[in-house]
Amino acid sequence: MRGVDIVSTAFRNAFRSRLRTSLTVLAIFIGAFTLSLTNGLGTGINRYIDDTVASVGVDDVMTVTKASEHTPADGPAEYDPNQIEVDNGPPGSTATALTDDDIDTIAGIDGVESVEPLKTIAIDYVQHDGGSRYQLSVTQFVPGMRAELASGRQVDLDAAGPQLVLPEGHLEPLGLGSAADAVGQTVTLAVTDGTGTQTTTEATVVGVAEPGVISMAGAIPNDALTQELYDLQTTGAPEAETTRYAQASVAFDASGGAQGTEALQDRLADAGFTGSTLEDQLGTITAVIDGIVLVLNGFAVIALVAAGIGIVNTLFMAVQERTREVGLMKAMGLSSGRVFSLFSIEAVVIGLVGSAVGVLGAVGAGQLVNGVSGDLLADLPGLALIAFDPVSVATVVLGVMAIAFLAGTLPALRAARQDPISSLRYE
Repeated sequence: MRGVDIVSTAFRNAFRSRLRTSLTVLAIFIGAFTLSLTNGLGTGINRYIDDTVASVGVDDVMTVTKASEHTPADGPAEYDPNQIEVDNGPPGSTATALTDDDIDTIAGIDGVESVEPLKTIAIDYVQHDGGSRYQLSVTQFVPGMRAELASGRQVDLDAAGPQLVLPEGHLEPLGLGSAADAVGQTVTLAVTDGTGTQTTTEATVVGVAEPGVISMAGAIPNDALTQELYDLQTTGAPEAETTRYAQASVAFDASGGAQGTEALQDRLADAGFTGSTLEDQLGTITAVIDGIVLVLNGFAVIALVAAGIGIVNTLFMAVQERTREVGLMKAMGLSSGRVFSLFSIEAVVIGLVGSAVGVLGAVGAGQLVNGVSGDLLADLPGLALIAFDPVSVATVVLGVMAIAFLAGTLPALRAARQDPISSLRYE
């Protein structure tokens, strides 16, 4: 019997007992479907994060904070006048404040091209044309950064006049009309200075930002507006308060790749600072997502193990039912290796059918979920909640086929070791 004949015979024999095989295929389907769907969930979210990082366009800038000398402990932390609240950490998180001397030290570290302290600005409200006042947060803008715009353009960091990219969600409340209508209009911003007096300034809206992972609600000012707001906010404040920064933005040469970035981070650490890129900061989110997907995949693997047991049972029964048939084939000269291959291929066929149907079902379910989630996740444009990577899909199918092959090994060995004389006498 040629190899082609063995394969074709195995395909026919795999569904000789349709009900038993169909139940086994169903068990494999459940495992492959769950595994594909959970992997698609992780791929979709991680791909959105990667696309967001790429769209921002900042790969040569890192955020630097001063390494804290305090270790986390239960209960309230001891008061430290050098602690300052950070913007990019969890609510209430603090770091040791950077001073002008620290900024000079960072600038002198090998690999640092430029350093700019990030000035914390607390806007009291934003207003348009004497209308209602609304709260507004500020997102710090660094060279090379690009916001996803619904209309307009990015802020010009070198422009002499104050410019602002406004979040899309503020257009209707402020009465600015559509995104296109808002571009070019002027808004009023209010801050409270060091004496408790509220002062205002104006800025021109040059762009309207769509919601995203990087900036969900914050406005993006250019350097002129940032400096003006900071000067107004620190008027009357003690000098020590105006020279303390939560973090600094460091520009470096990214041509060295990941190794060059890590080397710079090590040099910063040796000097008492902590440097993190935007990708590092979003890496925490990715790690959490991967952990959740791993747990969900565990349930899928359990289902596949159960399906493997089903394959063992199915093939053991097939071997028993076809004992005389196996004896006849061996009596006619079919080698034990060929018999083993015949039953092993049957197991692989069952695994192939179950995994293929499971993957196709997961793709269909993913399309349905993406259609429904489009309205629920309208604030995250461009997010496909479930996405399928061809390599991942192929890995699932091949992995299930490998499990099926291993599950079919014992029944195949039993069939291959049968004595042809005893098999022919089997009733």
